[in-house]
Amino acid sequence: MEETPPQPQAAHASPPFPAIFTPPSALSSTSLRGSPTVPSPAHFSTPPGPPVFSSPLRPAAVPFRTTPISPQAVPLASRTASSSSSVSLPTSSAPHTMNGAATPHSHAPSVAPSLEDSSIDSPYVLFSARKVLKQKKLLNAPSLGFGALVSPGREVSPGPEALERDPRRCLNCGAYVNLYCDVLIGSGQWQCVICKKLNSSEGEFVVSSKQDLVQWPELMSSTVDYVHPGNRRPGLIPVPVLRVSGPIFILIDECLDEAHLQHLQGSLHAFVDSLPPTARIGIISYGRTVSVYDFSEGAAVSADVLPGSKSLAQESLKVLIYGTGVYLSPIHASLPVAHTIFSSLRPYQFSVAEVSRDRCLGAAVEVALGIIQGPSVELSRGIIKRSGGNCRILVCAGGPNTFGPGSTPHSVQHPNYAYLEKTAMKYMENLGHEARRHSTIVDILCAGTCPVRVPVLQSLAKCSGGVLLLHDDFGEAFGVNLQRASTKAAGSHGLFEIRCSDGMLVTQVIGPGEEASPDSHETFKHDTSFCIQMHSVEGTQSFSVSLETKADIRNDFICFQFAVRYSNMYQTESTRVITSRLQTVDSLSAYLSSVQEDVASVIIGKRTVLRARTASDALDMRLTIDERIKDIALKFGTQVPKSKLYRFPKELSSLPECLFHLRRGPLLGSIIGHEDERSVLRSLFLNASFDLSLRMLAPRCIMHREGGTFEELPAYDLTMQSNCAVVLDHGTDIFIWLGAELATQEGQTAAALAACRTLAEELSELRFPAPRILSFRVNALFWRRKGALRLDTLSHA
Repeated sequence: MEETPPQPQAAHASPPFPAIFTPPSALSSTSLRGSPTVPSPAHFSTPPGPPVFSSPLRPAAVPFRTTPISPQAVPLASRTASSSSSVSLPTSSAPHTMNGAATPHSHAPSVAPSLEDSSIDSPYVLFSARKVLKQKKLLNAPSLGFGALVSPGREVSPGPEALERDPRRCLNCGAYVNLYCDVLIGSGQWQCVICKKLNSSEGEFVVSSKQDLVQWPELMSSTVDYVHPGNRRPGLIPVPVLRVSGPIFILIDECLDEAHLQHLQGSLHAFVDSLPPTARIGIISYGRTVSVYDFSEGAAVSADVLPGSKSLAQESLKVLIYGTGVYLSPIHASLPVAHTIFSSLRPYQFSVAEVSRDRCLGAAVEVALGIIQGPSVELSRGIIKRSGGNCRILVCAGGPNTFGPGSTPHSVQHPNYAYLEKTAMKYMENLGHEARRHSTIVDILCAGTCPVRVPVLQSLAKCSGGVLLLHDDFGEAFGVNLQRASTKAAGSHGLFEIRCSDGMLVTQVIGPGEEASPDSHETFKHDTSFCIQMHSVEGTQSFSVSLETKADIRNDFICFQFAVRYSNMYQTESTRVITSRLQTVDSLSAYLSSVQEDVASVIIGKRTVLRARTASDALDMRLTIDERIKDIALKFGTQVPKSKLYRFPKELSSLPECLFHLRRGPLLGSIIGHEDERSVLRSLFLNASFDLSLRMLAPRCIMHREGGTFEELPAYDLTMQSNCAVVLDHGTDIFIWLGAELATQEGQTAAALAACRTLAEELSELRFPAPRILSFRVNALFWRRKGALRLDTLSHA
């Protein structure tokens, strides 16, 4: 793929984006892992792909059994690649999504898959096409491209079978034994699907017939989990019995006005009530000083107050840690104290504008990290104490960090603001890396109307493996995200490996991690895998993997293997291995027919949004989208007779619509008012799971009909009928629109609004971040005057 020269940094840098990994093999011949000559480029090497949305939404009446309070979806036919006209709305127990199609969960393909078999469906890996084109020139065309979305930490039910033993691996390349390996039953040897070398099973696979191989799940299932027995400690409680989680520190902004503080107190009370009894929490508030609350005083509220103007000295930190205070306590022992602390918070007392108030957020995070590390701060830097899973610091911020370490001036008009902001970002990056070294994730949840200096706070969140979220207030959506942020991690210390059949190259990876150093993992003699050090292992994230072929493909199948090794929530080392096999084809039509437009749209969209780091870049990407459409028509379409024009391929008919949504939507367009908001959305999109990414690209429009039914409509062809209610799902926001005629009928309005809101909650039940659900009603009828359609008033319901 084409190399893209590095872009100069703007004076006001945008928030850091998810890591972009460009394997050396994308630029030169394949290098062996561990070679000291392997470069580590900081910039991606591929042009952005055009964002592709979900398949075009076609009208379909979808029956719902509804009451005014709780609409319940009835089962519908699954939507598949061959039957895109049927529409299935999600229910509370959503079917497993496999390559864009809702299908029953299964991990048991036949022992010997036939050449026509395409056992690639997996809830963890979604390919942009179900077949691979043999022609290098077309498969590698950057305008369309080929790739996969991988969610290695996703939790599904039922999950893959867990095997309490170490996996068998190829001694040559490190690949794992899988269902596509040829097994010589007489000798027990198995052939690696990646490098084709024979490996010994030490007699384990010696059986009388191939049917006897069913006793090994790894030879029957595309996905297996290995639980490594070597890390069990004597006396350790069995894995299924105890779920271990790291401590959670709640950092609270002291500079809030009364209205915001009241909302925040309600969200915090609900948050601690939702935590399991064994969860350990700590509470810190910050303004000009850092107050660390002590749980040892019973009903009384007690806190140790530390200066926020500078980093806390190690001696002072030791005094705090070894003192008599209890700063981390399990919920079952400290719930009443936590409620008392939240109730004791008071609004800001001085007459200072919100943006000018002193907040020492950096110093507060440093103190929280010091307490989480505990006595381990005395140990050498290379020794890190694991306190159980990922520790979390949840920051409830109402404004920027303007005091102490990592601070910026109160006003952007400060003559030296650009330099001070750059210095603050560097400090926050280092603080984020320090947090990640100690298995601590910093999530920053902002609310209110005060600018929070997104580039600075985003540096801390991103480098620790956390997220930065912006909210209108500290109310419902904030409270839900606070709860979901505390539970979204599936594990820690993740290492993600990607292996492909010889001839395929990983050219780019976009996602929440960084390229792993060769000495951070086990290497094999001819291991050409690409390894990523994951910040955390979470089901709400995904990696976008771009793939190319080095030459025309001659084989009938191409195999891909994705493996993630991590410490799970039971404090046990676990390895998840996912193996997929795709059939190769010569026919361009067969390849285009196999394209999964939903998946391809997300991959292309992420490659495009990746380059939109600033408002100016976003405008350039909108122009790139236009050129991409032309190139796809030129390379994959057919020429109109007696013309220089090309017809866009009918197999990709929804692509132009999807690109239109991306072009005008919040990721690249100007539909949201401030560049900071768009920057946060772009960062979320680049790390998000397939489902959320798709909705952020292509809004889903559902209309409520009389009789309690819902109908899905194309998002580009909606007329706001005055007697209807409409739900528009845009990923991070869900809008409910009530027509004017409906608004005049109170009974129908209440029923429609309740049904639509329940549907909105169903659609986003497990989504992170939880979307805002906003409802609007028209207070006056539309009317036409001089050919113009006019709306009198629109009010928030």
